[in-house]
Amino acid sequence: MTEVAAPRRSRITPEREAELYEAVLDLLREVGYDALTMDAVAARTKSSKATLYRQWGGKAQLVVKALRHGKPGHVDEIDTGSLRGDLHALVAMEDDCTMEQNSALMRGVAMAMHHNEDLRQAFREQIIDPDMGGFQQVVQRAVDRGEVRPDCPALGFLLHMMAGGFAVRALLDDRPPTQAFLTSYIDAVVLPALGVSTH
Repeated sequence: MTEVAAPRRSRITPEREAELYEAVLDLLREVGYDALTMDAVAARTKSSKATLYRQWGGKAQLVVKALRHGKPGHVDEIDTGSLRGDLHALVAMEDDCTMEQNSALMRGVAMAMHHNEDLRQAFREQIIDPDMGGFQQVVQRAVDRGEVRPDCPALGFLLHMMAGGFAVRALLDDRPPTQAFLTSYIDAVVLPALGVSTH
């Protein structure tokens, strides 16, 4: 079956949708993106493959929707009154166990994006672009409060710094990211780069 069906508004219950997304994430952890098939999702969730295509249009859209659903919240929902508080609150959205699972999951998806244009496009549209918009709101509030100079050269690299700290912990230290590591990284690297005091 070709992956050309246009996704349409879901008629399934939110509970059923959540179950389905969790099953997709479980399969993704077990076999990786390339080996994950719509047949396997249909079997695992006791759904028809035709229904899956009708609802989501294809594997890439379904996987990215599942990843989005699994995220603990949205960056733009955070407003603690300070940039340091906002970034620490962002890290606190996931406990260490969840962070370890999601780190491994995202590494696998990132590898798959190199040779799956449809996955890369869906990931950008549904995860990267919304998160960048949320980060821009967090940054703009910090600028409006006078915490960060509007001409600070590091402003445009905030999301890169945050993602980098999360992504390279396993690569360099052979350990998963943790709340303690990321909050220390924010205080030692990210905030000083933005000219924000950590005291």
